[in-house]
Amino acid sequence: MKIAVPTEVKNSEGRVALTPAGADALVHAGHEVIVQRGAGEGSRIPDSAYEAAGARIAPDAEETWGEADLLVKVKEPTPAEFGFLRDDLTLFAYLHLAADRPLTRRLVEAGTTAVAYETVQLADRSLPLLTPMSEVAGRLSIVNGSHHLLRTKGGRGMLLGGIAGTPRGRVAVIGGGVAGEHAAASALGLGAQVTVLDVSLPRLRELERRYGGALETRHSTRHAVAEAVAGADLVVGSVLIPGAAAPKLVTDDMVRAMRAGSVLVDIAIDQGGCFEGSRPTTHDDPVFPVHDVLFSCVANLPGAVPETSTRALTNATLPYIQRIADLGWDAAAAADPALAKGLNVAAGEIANAGVAEAFAG
Repeated sequence: MKIAVPTEVKNSEGRVALTPAGADALVHAGHEVIVQRGAGEGSRIPDSAYEAAGARIAPDAEETWGEADLLVKVKEPTPAEFGFLRDDLTLFAYLHLAADRPLTRRLVEAGTTAVAYETVQLADRSLPLLTPMSEVAGRLSIVNGSHHLLRTKGGRGMLLGGIAGTPRGRVAVIGGGVAGEHAAASALGLGAQVTVLDVSLPRLRELERRYGGALETRHSTRHAVAEAVAGADLVVGSVLIPGAAAPKLVTDDMVRAMRAGSVLVDIAIDQGGCFEGSRPTTHDDPVFPVHDVLFSCVANLPGAVPETSTRALTNATLPYIQRIADLGWDAAAAADPALAKGLNVAAGEIANAGVAEAFAG
């Protein structure tokens, strides 16, 4: 099979979908790997490293997409790439279609088989291809949020951990999944006071056991969210419903009640965001004001640390890429129920219930 890796074009996106080690594994399994010139530069991987692994370097996006049987990406195709979609192509990438009607429409029109990393789901309901980027995004949410809390960046001027004789910052994490836990752990590491809210009591008990008295947990209700947000210096939104649009849990009224200079980081923005006022931002222009607080809603947050993210992503995706390459999509999906759940669009139809529900009516 011909497996192609294009250069990512999203703003400040330094990741690439496959490392030279991944290319080497696929080539040694008898497949052809085509990498667009410069695709790895953002992750400090030169073309020569791919060539040494047996990959062929394509000069541009047109040739890279055009030769692919299976195209592996990091982020979803942008409008500039819509023309490359076709009915004999299998696309494997983060797609987040519930928040992207134009891309969904184009995939349906093109007849592309579109498989989303974020909806591949194991029997225990875990998301093996989303997990590594959720870990990165959770940790970066605290780095990002604490940076924008600086007074010079328009924030409160609050040091999350404080120092002796001063109050510590308060962090509210809405959603206790992988990203939420990593955000909480990072905030605790800085010395902040941290509250995690989640609808799952078993998950909250698990977090209590893991972090003991260092962490406060609250069952997530509208009232509990409003209380936590009102007292927070930094709010991290990390709510996830696989494949579906994120629910809007932090309302405009809750934001209005926050103290001036507080910061909200919405890492659910790929699925539409879990704050009422959220809209996607970029690494170049990451924040915008709402009332007297700052929203940060960067849609490709892990792209800021591509040397880490690229390797973590390939570690997770390579076994699934190999399975599709070895068997073809239909046989691979039949053999692996977790991979089958990744199918979002096929043969001109939406194949994922969460995506279909987002566009119903």
